[in-house]
Amino acid sequence: MSSSRGTRVLVLNSGSSSVKYQLLDMRDGHRLAVGLVERIGEESSRLKHTPAGGEVREWTGAIADHEAALKAVSAELAKDGLGLDSPELAAIGHRVVHGGKHFTEPTVIDDAVLAEIERLIPVAPLHNPANLTGIRTAQALRPDLPQVAVFDTAFHTTMPESAARYAIDVETADAHRIRRYGFHGTSHAYVSRATAKLLGKSPEEVNVIVLHLGNGASASAVRGGRCVDTSMGLTPLEGLVMGTRSGDMDPAVIFHLMRVGGMSTDEIDTLLNKRSGLIGLCGDNDMREIRRRVDEGDEQAQLAFDIYIHRLKKYIGAYYAVLGRVDAVAFTAGVGENASEVREAAVSGLEELGLTVDGELNAVRGEEPRLISPQGARVAVAVVPTDEELEIATQTYALVNGSRNLT
Repeated sequence: MSSSRGTRVLVLNSGSSSVKYQLLDMRDGHRLAVGLVERIGEESSRLKHTPAGGEVREWTGAIADHEAALKAVSAELAKDGLGLDSPELAAIGHRVVHGGKHFTEPTVIDDAVLAEIERLIPVAPLHNPANLTGIRTAQALRPDLPQVAVFDTAFHTTMPESAARYAIDVETADAHRIRRYGFHGTSHAYVSRATAKLLGKSPEEVNVIVLHLGNGASASAVRGGRCVDTSMGLTPLEGLVMGTRSGDMDPAVIFHLMRVGGMSTDEIDTLLNKRSGLIGLCGDNDMREIRRRVDEGDEQAQLAFDIYIHRLKKYIGAYYAVLGRVDAVAFTAGVGENASEVREAAVSGLEELGLTVDGELNAVRGEEPRLISPQGARVAVAVVPTDEELEIATQTYALVNGSRNLT
């Protein structure tokens, strides 16, 4: 695609009743504005807009649909001289959760791309419909502008079949697209590259275990800049213990709940996705609150924390084995970046693998990538704040300007 004159990229993350957005200047990655529209379709819809260097503006009222939401966003941006009609806008980058096997990199959206995203709705029923709505709305507002889909699953498409396949009948799996896709890919891509940079090396030189620990949580094994395994699977339910999701579990539990517990498919879906994980174990899914309860001697909170750490430690060990050599373990996202107790506990007892943290370095809070392992440690342990919006903008801008140099 020929080079665009503009240097700005609008990043849209469209949910079923919300739109998160950022406008970035790709000359230096500077954020010109960030915002959120929530409760779309309700009388009490809310828009929160923050221009760079300016005061937060909030607006509450009825926003009927995503088209009205994007028009409201455009109006707020226009107040700062950043409207969607600006010739400086080079493209709009859309977060799309599920790209299946087909989409292995950022893709300019056309009718065929839209059709494939729609065909993937059965494996991403909560996310892909909302992503499609955001894309179609943005296309209607700026039909002349390149719209780019950046897929959560794309970074993980480099997994070998030995990691991506489930051990079930091949014909059945293929007929229903059942395989391990992985999620949080934009975060894992960004953090693995940023970790290499922190070590003063290129991504191709390092092996990194990335731990994306938020309300949703996932781990990945990245060898030389390419994902070779990740903890989430067909859906974001597999893997680590999360805020409200169970993570790994014997599939026969589902049959047991249906036969013995009399639960319906929808009830089990709700149980495993919304009433499990930390909230199911102790009634809280906020790690700060759980740690407060632990410090007060709450045994249920302590058990929830211990289960969370046990699963996390198992994945660190498993991915160490998958990679063979590990140069760094990187913690990221809300819990990974802020919960020093989680980081310390996750590597405790793994000293024989070269993993340890320095207590003082681990206690420091900051917004920049930093090492928390002792000087000279065999394996670096790092805290690397994720930046999925910058990653989406970077990939989008590189694509529309004909450059794939994202490092």
